[in-house]
Amino acid sequence: MAQQLLMPKATAVWLVDNTALSFDQIAQFCKLHPLEVKAIADGEAAQGIKGLDPIATGQLSRDEIERGEKDINHKLKLSEPKVRVPESKRRGPRYTPVSKRQDRPNAILWLVRNHPELKDAQISRLVGTTKSTIEQIRERTHWNAANLAPMDPVTLGLCSQIDLDLEVEKASKNRPLPTAAELGASLQPASETENLGFGDYRSEREEEKEIDADAVFAKLSSLKSTRTEEEDEDDRF
Repeated sequence: MAQQLLMPKATAVWLVDNTALSFDQIAQFCKLHPLEVKAIADGEAAQGIKGLDPIATGQLSRDEIERGEKDINHKLKLSEPKVRVPESKRRGPRYTPVSKRQDRPNAILWLVRNHPELKDAQISRLVGTTKSTIEQIRERTHWNAANLAPMDPVTLGLCSQIDLDLEVEKASKNRPLPTAAELGASLQPASETENLGFGDYRSEREEEKEIDADAVFAKLSSLKSTRTEEEDEDDRF
């Protein structure tokens, strides 16, 4: 991997302000256009960018800057890094230990049943299998289909829970929304449910009100008649 300059514009700002290098030299070193470097020098570009000292970051030596200032045709070169960071290896097919390869069909069956949204490529990445094996297990044409039992690949140690969750999340994002037929009749429109049973409830409440009113008036009448009889008896004496 070729070494690259960190923060080219910030480095160009520093070189413009602190060196006598030409615009072409700074542009060549920072991978910018000479007119862009001129705009930085004129204050028309990179106004809010703070200059980054390439000497402090170890990307350019002071001797290299002095050589460039003396020779206008000298092309600045990046300094060799003091620490070499190894390149990350490209991720290939997942390796499955020989002792666990016999568990892969059970893990595939578990994934097919519990996460039907997963694509064959995703299942292949998780357990390190081939698409033909996945198709055989889906269609139950696998040579050992009668003896297979669904088993969680995380429990078997074929993949991590994080990898499984990531693949399920990716598959869920691409999955279309369920249709009305898939949802079934569990949900009804609000227009059909907003007055459901309200008429019966209202009639019951009105009937209760009528009954209560009759009872109250009957009770009042009985009290009035009793009071009248008591007054009559008082008049006699």
